Amino acid sequence: MKIKAVFYHVGNLLKVEAGLMALPLLISVIDADGNYLAFLIAIAALLALGFLLTRLGRKDAPLYAREGFTIVGISWLLISLFGALPFVISGEIPNFIDAFFEATSGFTTTGATILRDVEALSRSMLFWRSFTQWIGGMGILLFVLAFMPTTEARSIFIMKAESPGPKVGKIVAKVKITARILYAIYIVLTILLIILLSFKLPFFDSVTHALSAAGTGGFSIKNAGIAYYDSAYVEVVLTVFMFLFGINFTVFYLLLIGKVGQALKSEELRWYAMIVLVTTVMIAATCFRLYNSVGMTLRHAAFQTVSVMTTTGFSTVDFAAWPAFAQTLLIILMFIGACAGSTSGGLKVSRIVIYFKMILKEIKYSIHPHQVTTVLFEREPLDESVQKGVAHHFIAYLFILVLGTLLVSLDGFSFTTNFTAVLTTLSNIGPGLDTVGPLGNFAAFGPVSKIIFALIMTAGRLEIFPLLVLFSPRVWKYR
Repeated sequence: MKIKAVFYHVGNLLKVEAGLMALPLLISVIDADGNYLAFLIAIAALLALGFLLTRLGRKDAPLYAREGFTIVGISWLLISLFGALPFVISGEIPNFIDAFFEATSGFTTTGATILRDVEALSRSMLFWRSFTQWIGGMGILLFVLAFMPTTEARSIFIMKAESPGPKVGKIVAKVKITARILYAIYIVLTILLIILLSFKLPFFDSVTHALSAAGTGGFSIKNAGIAYYDSAYVEVVLTVFMFLFGINFTVFYLLLIGKVGQALKSEELRWYAMIVLVTTVMIAATCFRLYNSVGMTLRHAAFQTVSVMTTTGFSTVDFAAWPAFAQTLLIILMFIGACAGSTSGGLKVSRIVIYFKMILKEIKYSIHPHQVTTVLFEREPLDESVQKGVAHHFIAYLFILVLGTLLVSLDGFSFTTNFTAVLTTLSNIGPGLDTVGPLGNFAAFGPVSKIIFALIMTAGRLEIFPLLVLFSPRVWKYR
């Protein structure tokens, strides 16, 4: 382990988090809500440790895959720990484990909450809560790569460890330029969403909900969520933008440079759109008797389908009261997630497609053992290493799902509550069913379960392995 490389990059990340915390600090000062001291203390702690680590580290220290995974795993745990400090110091979430859960849920864009009364929080804390989701959506380490001084060589290892999907590559030759392009697209889409929401919502409400939607996180500043506004316009705008943020950002780059045909040929995009469309129609057909009109039925069906599949977690209705068939469809979407290279969680559409193609390949091999078969994705043959990576990720995902469900069941809730709670945190969605449904939360779970959920959320956001490698003794050996 090249520990100086880890120190340097983690130190940079902590300094960036301190800088980002200046925005809610400004809101606190403007509102005179008394929380400015909480943000100042957190910023001071971040800067002190950040400068210490960068001083101990080396900018030009060698960086390989092992260091990349370690940097990402440690960084995401630290940003959640420090991100919890303003909640605790201000007294708005006095219990540190609860605050850690809430901060982790924000940064991992999960949207699960322990808060029974969200509206009791000050505007500065509400903003910080939503802002954590925007930061985590694209990835804070990607921000570091884009705008902080780093070595270009081998920084792709950090990008690969933090970015979701079975394959991660550069849009252009340099990692720094790739990161800047991705963030530029992300910022422009977020600003556009804020503008559109501002036609119907107060500006602060528009900003906070846009930040949550962009990160596909789902935190709302209202106890009733998006249903509070009861606006078809708001729901349609959010549905469209949640869908957009669930698309691989490489597609937006191709559109930006005029390669429209190549962008629309994306196999994953076509599958993603088809799943959303078919599921929306099926849920609407199932729930038609619950609403007054076809338009309202389609509106709720489309909103919840896109919200769950993109792992945003916004809700306008209590889908736990829907027929079992519609609930089952939503649970399936919780597994799938949206596209790789987006801000969404879940297994990702690309992996699901590859899973099925690998199964078909094995069926063909069983019938014709001497026939050479390949798995094609996006019109290209997939390397065996990618196929193995997809299979290993699926096994690890199921292992954490089963183990997590077993561990949190010690709190005595129903199987539906436990299973969907672990599934929704592992896929970074937010609401599940029963106790953790759209009208519920995670407050009733014990402190041990909340820590387990926080680790599961982090594992889900980082696609499992960057967190798991931290527990391997071999990673920490010097070579």
